Amino acid sequence: MAKKKSRGRSTKKTKFKKPSFTLSNQQKLIFGSLLLILGILLFTAFLSYFFTGQADQSILTEFTSRQVKAQNWLSKVGAWVSDLFIYRGFGIPSFLFSGLIFLSGIYVLLNIKKSRLWRHWFWGILIIVWASVLLGFFNEKNALLGGTIGFEINTILQDYIGKLGAILLLALGLVTYLAIRLKMTPEQIGTWLKRTKKEVKNEFSREKTVETVPLDNDLSSEAESIKSALDIDLPKAEPTIAHHSDLKTSSTSDTTKKTSPSKKSAADEELQMEVKHVFEEKSETDNLSDKLVEDFGRFDPRLELSKFQFPTLELLKKYNYENITINQEELEENKNRIVNTLRNYNIGIASIKATIGPTVTLYEIVPEAGIRISKIKNLEDDIALSLSALGIRIIAPIPGKGTIGIEVPNKNATVVSMRSVIASERFQKAKMRLPIALGKTISNETFVVDLAKMPHLLMAGATGQGKSVGLNAVLTSLLYKKHPAEVKFVLVDPKKVELTLYNRIERHYLAKLPDSDEAIITDTTKVVNTLNSLCIEMDNRYELLKNAMCRNIAEYNEKFKARKLNPNDGHVFLPYIILVVDEFADLIMTAGKEIETPIARLAQLARAIGIHLIIATQRPSVNVITGIIKANFPARMAFRVTSKIDSRTILDGSGADQLIGRGDMLFTQGNDMIRLQCAFVDTPEVELITDFIGSQKAYASAHLLPEYVGEESGTSLDINIEDRDKLFREAAEIIVTAQQGSASLLQRKLKLGYNRAGRLIDQLEAAGIVGQFEGSKARQVLVPDLVALDQLLKEERLG
Repeated sequence: MAKKKSRGRSTKKTKFKKPSFTLSNQQKLIFGSLLLILGILLFTAFLSYFFTGQADQSILTEFTSRQVKAQNWLSKVGAWVSDLFIYRGFGIPSFLFSGLIFLSGIYVLLNIKKSRLWRHWFWGILIIVWASVLLGFFNEKNALLGGTIGFEINTILQDYIGKLGAILLLALGLVTYLAIRLKMTPEQIGTWLKRTKKEVKNEFSREKTVETVPLDNDLSSEAESIKSALDIDLPKAEPTIAHHSDLKTSSTSDTTKKTSPSKKSAADEELQMEVKHVFEEKSETDNLSDKLVEDFGRFDPRLELSKFQFPTLELLKKYNYENITINQEELEENKNRIVNTLRNYNIGIASIKATIGPTVTLYEIVPEAGIRISKIKNLEDDIALSLSALGIRIIAPIPGKGTIGIEVPNKNATVVSMRSVIASERFQKAKMRLPIALGKTISNETFVVDLAKMPHLLMAGATGQGKSVGLNAVLTSLLYKKHPAEVKFVLVDPKKVELTLYNRIERHYLAKLPDSDEAIITDTTKVVNTLNSLCIEMDNRYELLKNAMCRNIAEYNEKFKARKLNPNDGHVFLPYIILVVDEFADLIMTAGKEIETPIARLAQLARAIGIHLIIATQRPSVNVITGIIKANFPARMAFRVTSKIDSRTILDGSGADQLIGRGDMLFTQGNDMIRLQCAFVDTPEVELITDFIGSQKAYASAHLLPEYVGEESGTSLDINIEDRDKLFREAAEIIVTAQQGSASLLQRKLKLGYNRAGRLIDQLEAAGIVGQFEGSKARQVLVPDLVALDQLLKEERLG
């Protein structure tokens, strides 16, 4: 062992260091300027070649002679270089070389990432070759179009696969470029073709109407002159109406013309003009969004904070002991003990293999034929005794495999850092709406899930087992992936110390009530108001989705980005709202039903409109996590709990009581249970991340939720008639007509904010038009009709 260690140390010392090619600021200025000038000179030489190239052909062989003068604007060097690139090289596409060199100079001067520059060079050279081969078809007319290289490659292709084959191969190259470089899809190409077809059709119909209208006017004037001269009744010539191929009215109008050629009734004319108007209006609304996108581009929700920078990986700590070390002796010893223990009970094993994870090793065994699985499962305590290990868990059988799993904790656990999880390819390339990196599996793979598909997450675990770290891991994942315009957090922290660090990103990521001083909610009364406010937000969002004819928030936001929804109609871009509740049991103890009812409403309905819940609790007992809540939280995260009853409450099965703690957890999304080691993110790391975000430009205030007027807060009524709102009369008429006393009705009909609508409801209550507040129900309307309303208001004035 000592020899092995010494060898390890020697290899570390002789580790080869890569030479660094970083330039100082002065070197960057010189090198960048050189590239800019070189690009301009190349462009000048290439351009000059088209005017002086023929005259300079004779002096190319006498390049060294100073007596000979070249016509090129850059003299002999310009003539030789341009001949090399354009005539002997790639033809007109060679101009791209000067552009690429010029672009390289800009990248060096502005210190932009080199990876992008290499990408530009790679695709630029491919475009040069492709364009050169394409122009090679026309080289017989002009040899400078595709150059010698383009012509030769084109000729070789035609010799082997023919002219049609060469054209199709070039078309394939173009499609490959569009797919990889511009990331175009068949759907996008289809919509582009449809749009082009529609524009051509519109142009054609516009030209046709322009040509036909004056002709009809001339005919009508001629008809009038003939009528006056001969004194004969002629049908009046009418202005033509743009035809619509799928209109039924066109066929009916034709039949009426055949049957009654003398005159057309005024009703038919009016109907035809009305149909035309409807179809024109429809086509205008279809094309309006396309025109807006063409003129202004798609709506970008990130535009207000366009310079926002996501946190960097350097803010997260890197641990020295992250890599899993395989202890071969420990593996063999555990294997032998498992085999011997099972053999003592006459259970034979056909094969056994081990999968090493960060904190747990999974031993997969295949029993001999005829062995009952239940027999092995009952030996859980005996295997734990023989291995002298805590937290042995038997999975019989492993889902999707024909094996039985025995999970044994490692003697030396490995830390799973948040940095390693965030930096993983699986998280970086995750195409999820709300990606969350929870940690690593037994096979040491990063585990990433989508909160939008969960759609709510329930966390439970005893004190000090990793719940708060798990919450921080969830929030950190979203901060690294989502822009402040796309996601907002509502944080509830009864402990008052766990989530206070996130106060620094209040104006970036947090949402709060309008009258609240702090974004992180610690008071129980404010928690009740916030949850009810989220219910109002949910109802408002569903109203917007109904008006936009969308089924979920993703479709709605996509329509809004494509400028198909009018902001004047109340439509806005909707960010995801994530409600995080720490210590849910404490809230249930203090507020009870007041908390449970809105939580249950949000859990049942809020998934489609982008409101997601993450609830954490210490003791997942039945009176805390009720059946209604559990039914709507299919995704569960269970850290170590103290009893099997608690494990069954959270997971609907045992297992959480057999975990070893310190971030060891079980995750289920309604099907199989997965054992994970939760990613560790420490308080100083969260502090650095929030400081980094908080130091950047932010919104004017936190995202404001709708104001909620509680039952006790709606008692101060305006009895004085002079202090009433200007819209009092109109609001009263709307409420009486609809026979529904709700603030949301006034908001929709009068286009008011929630505060003003709430005040109007209070004034209507004071006037005796609506009844008292009845919780989530609409208030009772006490006035039966408008006549009774007029009488009531007259009596008020006289009184």
